[in-house]
Amino acid sequence: MSEIRFVDVAMNYPTRRGEVRAVQQISLTVPDGQFACIVGPSGCGKSTLLSIAAGLVSPSEGEVLVDGKPAYSPGADRGMVFQSYSLYPWLSVRRNIEFGLEVKHTPKPERKRQSSELIRLMKLDGFAEAYPKALSGGMKQRVAIARALANDPQVLLMDEPFGALDALTRQIMQEMLTDLWQRYRKTVLFVTHDIDEAIFLGDVIYIMTNRPGRIRTTLTVDLPRPRTLDMVGGPRFAELRNQVVGIIHEESMKAVESELARA
Repeated sequence: MSEIRFVDVAMNYPTRRGEVRAVQQISLTVPDGQFACIVGPSGCGKSTLLSIAAGLVSPSEGEVLVDGKPAYSPGADRGMVFQSYSLYPWLSVRRNIEFGLEVKHTPKPERKRQSSELIRLMKLDGFAEAYPKALSGGMKQRVAIARALANDPQVLLMDEPFGALDALTRQIMQEMLTDLWQRYRKTVLFVTHDIDEAIFLGDVIYIMTNRPGRIRTTLTVDLPRPRTLDMVGGPRFAELRNQVVGIIHEESMKAVESELARA
């Protein structure tokens, strides 16, 4: 089992004007093997939630449980992929992928076997000994995803991993990620600003309110798997998109009105 659960999670941040409530009493459960996406207006606390789940920050209230165990700090049970290319520039592609395995003292033949499989799956053949400076943005993120998967985490946390990529590369990465998910069936919590991306990737979409962020709507994505690009132009995809866009637009307008009232 690889369930991740948020229990009454709230987060306050200190500012010059006093404490700001970023996240308000969020409770949700991502069950074993589900691909869950989080969307919402800018500043609603999406990335804050993911940082709490990763153990990078502690919530002001509540807790995060992975298979029933509190996740107070970073751990091997959670793999994290950031928007920035968080690779070690002094290590080759293979060594970046094997880094966590080295830390765990995995024998060298097993490290090489696992990294070779991931290099093949991520279509990085011929680049095993290349260094990050020689890679494109999409290739760097493929290495980052492979490095996270090499540690065999129970939960994969992804914070706008394709946000810095051009549209075509982003689309290719989305297709590749769905293929990987079909293969490994990891529990995934994926934060994105891209509504089409959330619909294409997710089994379920959590739509957040404006700050302080709460879960306003939980939307089940009833598109069949495996997902294909021709679904993006289909009527059901358009219905889901319109539903999500409408909610986020409404919440964004509330945020603007709130800012104007405080001005």
